[in-house]
Amino acid sequence: MNILFVMYDQLRFDYLGCSGHPTLKTPHFDRVASLGVRFSRAYVQSPICGGSRMCYYTGRYAASHGAQWNGFPLRVGEQTMGDHLRKLGMSCHLIGKTHMKADRAGMERLGLDPDGVIGVRQSECGFDPWVRDDGLWAQGPDGFYDEKRSPYNEYLKSKGYDGDNPWADYANAGIKDDQIASGWMFDNTDLPANIREEDSETPWLTGEAIRFIDATEGPWCAHLSYIKPHWPYIVPEPYASMFGPNDVPPANRSDGERVDAHPVFDTFMNGPIGRAFQDEDVRAKVIPAYMGLIKQCDDQLGRLLDHLEETGQMRDTMIVLTSDHGDYLGDHHLGEKNLFHDASVRVPMIVYDPRPEADATRGTVCEAMVESIDLAATFVEAAGGAVPDHIIEGRSLMPWLRGETPEWRDYVISEYDFSAQPIAVKLGLEPRDCRLFMVFDGRYKLMHCAAPDLRPMLLDLQNDPNELEDLAKVDTHAAVIARLRGYLHNWGLRMSQRVTKSETDIVAMRGASTGKGVLPFLKDGSEVDARLTEKYRGPVRQNHLKD
Repeated sequence: MNILFVMYDQLRFDYLGCSGHPTLKTPHFDRVASLGVRFSRAYVQSPICGGSRMCYYTGRYAASHGAQWNGFPLRVGEQTMGDHLRKLGMSCHLIGKTHMKADRAGMERLGLDPDGVIGVRQSECGFDPWVRDDGLWAQGPDGFYDEKRSPYNEYLKSKGYDGDNPWADYANAGIKDDQIASGWMFDNTDLPANIREEDSETPWLTGEAIRFIDATEGPWCAHLSYIKPHWPYIVPEPYASMFGPNDVPPANRSDGERVDAHPVFDTFMNGPIGRAFQDEDVRAKVIPAYMGLIKQCDDQLGRLLDHLEETGQMRDTMIVLTSDHGDYLGDHHLGEKNLFHDASVRVPMIVYDPRPEADATRGTVCEAMVESIDLAATFVEAAGGAVPDHIIEGRSLMPWLRGETPEWRDYVISEYDFSAQPIAVKLGLEPRDCRLFMVFDGRYKLMHCAAPDLRPMLLDLQNDPNELEDLAKVDTHAAVIARLRGYLHNWGLRMSQRVTKSETDIVAMRGASTGKGVLPFLKDGSEVDARLTEKYRGPVRQNHLKD
C-alpha cells in the first residue's frame, strides 16, 4: 500500500464543507471524508509552521525534538517517519514544503556530506525530495527570506514570467493602476493575482505530485505539502471573485477578552497583526481571498483524486488530509496563529484507508482527541510495522479506522516558544521563560507559561464553546487548574529521550550480563546456578604464587 500524506498550510478546521462551513463548499475534501474517517478533534503539538511540522515528521512533541520555532534546526540524528518507513520497505518522498532547517553545525561536526544520501535526508527532514519548495520567496534589501533556490520560480520563468522573483511579482501580486499590487498589503488581497490560474502555486504542486505518482513504483509514502492557503492572501481568477464581504462571518471575539487579559494574550492582541485583523475592512478583503485559496485547493484535490481513480491507485493508496495549524482571521482580536484557541491549534484531519478492514468506518466522524504526532505512528502500523513507542510519542489511529474503541489519552498537549518574537522583549522575559504549554482534557483548556510570575489562562469549552471567558482571571477554579497542571507534570515526566533502547530491548537486557560472567556480590557462589560459575571453577593450571 502507498500513503499520500497531504498537508495544507494554515487551513482552519472549520473552513471545510464537511466540517460545517456555511458557504464554502469543498466537495473533494468531503469526498475523502465520505470514504474514510474525519477526526473532528485533532490538535497540533505547536501552532507555528516549523515547530508543528517537526512534530508531524518525527511523531514527537516539540520539547522532545527541540525544533520549536521557524529556523530552529532539527538536530542531526532525530528520527523521522522516513527513517521508520524505509526500515519497513517503504520509500518516503517530499513534494513541497517542510519549513525544516538543517542542523548544518551538527552535520559538519559528524563529517556528513550535505550532498550525499545521508546528508540530503538529514537536510530534508528524512524525506527523499522530489521537489522542495517552502513557498515563501519574500525578498528585501537583505536578500531572500529563503536561502534555497525556488523550483517554483524557475517553473514560472520557463512559462515566460519575467524578473528574478515572479513568485512575488505575479503569483502573489495583482495589478492596480498599472503597478504591481503586492499581496503582502491587505488592501490588495481582493485583487486577482496576475497569473494564469494553471500556473499558480497549488496547480503547479499538484502537477508535480501527479508526475511523482506516474514515475514512482511503490510502496511509497509521498508528503504532498502545499503552501496555501497561507498568506500572502491573494488568489487568481476565477477564485478571486467567488467570495465577498457577505461571506465573512462575524469575528468570534468579545470586549471581555481584553479586560485583565493574560499578558501574553494582551501583547499579541495589541501587536501589529492583532490590530490589523481588528480592522473589519481587512477581514472583508482577506477572508474571501482565504476562502478562494481553499476552494482552489479543493479543486486541485479533485484533480489528484481523479488521477488516482483513473490509474487504479485509489484502491491501494491511503490518503491523509490535514494542516500544520489554523488561522485566527480576527477571532479573539488576533490574526495568524500563535496561541491555543481552537482557531489556531485545532486542524482538519481526514484519513482514508482503502483496505477492507476500514469498511465499517467509511464516512464516519471520530470525536476522540487526537494529536498530529499520531500520524507517524499510524503510518508505521499501516506499513506493517510495530510502532517504536520509545521513539514515536504519538499513538496509531489504526484502531479507530477499524471501528475499534481503544483505551485512549485523557488530554492533548501543545507547546509554543515565542522567545524569538518581539513580544518577548516587550514582556521583559528571558528566552527560557518564553515557553507556553497547552493541556486540554476535552472540556477545560489550560495555558501555562514557563515564566514564574505569569498566571495561567483557563477556558471551559463545555460552557463557553467560543472560548471567550478566561476563568483564571478570578480564583474560583483552583482545583481544575491544579488537576490540569498535574496532567502537565505527568507529561513532563514522560520518557522522551531514551530513544536507543526499546522497552523490549531493556527487558531482554535483564540478567544478560550474568550469563556473560558478570557475578558481583556473591558470598561463595552457591547463590546462583552452578552453570554461571563454571568458568570460574576447576583445578589450577599454573601457580604463579611460588617463588
